[in-house]
Amino acid sequence: MTDRQFSATAANSGNSADGFRVQLGGNKPLRLDSEAELGPFAMAYQTYGTLNQDKSNAILVCHALTGDQFILGPHPVSGRSGWWEHMVGPGKTLDTARYYVICANVLGGCMGTVGPQDINPQTGASYGLDFPVITIKDMVEAQAMLLDYLEIDQLFSVIGGSMGGMQVLQWAVSYPERCFTAVPIAAAARHSAQNIAFHEVGRQAIMADPEWSEGGYLVGDTFPVRGLAVARMAGHITYLSEAALHRKFGRELQDRAEVSYGFDADFQVESYLRHQGISFVERFDANSYLYITRAMDYFDLAAEHGGVLANAFQDVETRFCIISITSDWLYPTSESREVVRALNAVAANVSFVEIVSDKGHDAFLLDEPTMFDTLGGFLNGAAKLRGLDLT
Repeated sequence: MTDRQFSATAANSGNSADGFRVQLGGNKPLRLDSEAELGPFAMAYQTYGTLNQDKSNAILVCHALTGDQFILGPHPVSGRSGWWEHMVGPGKTLDTARYYVICANVLGGCMGTVGPQDINPQTGASYGLDFPVITIKDMVEAQAMLLDYLEIDQLFSVIGGSMGGMQVLQWAVSYPERCFTAVPIAAAARHSAQNIAFHEVGRQAIMADPEWSEGGYLVGDTFPVRGLAVARMAGHITYLSEAALHRKFGRELQDRAEVSYGFDADFQVESYLRHQGISFVERFDANSYLYITRAMDYFDLAAEHGGVLANAFQDVETRFCIISITSDWLYPTSESREVVRALNAVAANVSFVEIVSDKGHDAFLLDEPTMFDTLGGFLNGAAKLRGLDLT
């Protein structure tokens, strides 16, 4: 079994060292925005902490594009730390001694939830490009089916950064009665033209790799390693800031005293990006990258509500905490402010904070005490309002 086959073969129904995996949509298929239907389909998820008796302490964490359900490590494929160990765990902001934290691999993913690498029951082969195109709303609908399976009627909070923040906003719009609080971090209510452009570069890199085989690489036991690595390299640049890149690498050379006058990795930043690309290939599926980036491109909450973002939040009683990062040029603060203005326009309950950091978009994954203090205070206040005993 290769690492890339993990999602199709390694997680059995029920609990294991790799997390949980359940079949959903057996009685009623999931109808997608594209009008295609999925069901029954597998969804993989992980939980941390203990659900209290009245099921009032559940927090759904929504992961970003390259994340998965393994918030805490070790990761079953890479062996590395979880992607949000700064935020989640005993004594941390999302204290697993107080909260029941749930994180599900998104629809179209490659760590246990159904995606293009899985078997199409109609053909007996992997879906490839026969997998239906999905949206952020589809991802949320699948997560809602998971909560129904878990018999959790209302979440204390829905929290996520980047694409996870998009899911948070969609949750608050699609299921406001199920979200007591919502915390979108470093996110936006729509994908900008610039972000669509970066995603298209990544997708074209994958599709230009001869081993992509028109999306059917698993049938021929190949994999578009080069294309996916380049896509990851291009994407990773957008997660960083110029200041962070300069501080970490500058123009320092990699293992040499002078330039080579060639095309090896002369500079440390080149070596770093190549490493990011190759390590990503070991744990992610190329077609999943195509599908998930496309879902992000299609995201536009205002378009679903007559072109007016405020209309999306009419009569929403969810309490919001919007968090942005000063050096984030992928989802700049101006886009978070747009969400705040829309919420204010309908007199929604909203707090907003801009975290001062020069680490770029990925700062939400890093050790940012101001972010932890802000979110911790918000959740503590919300717990008192709800009468939730977290002692």
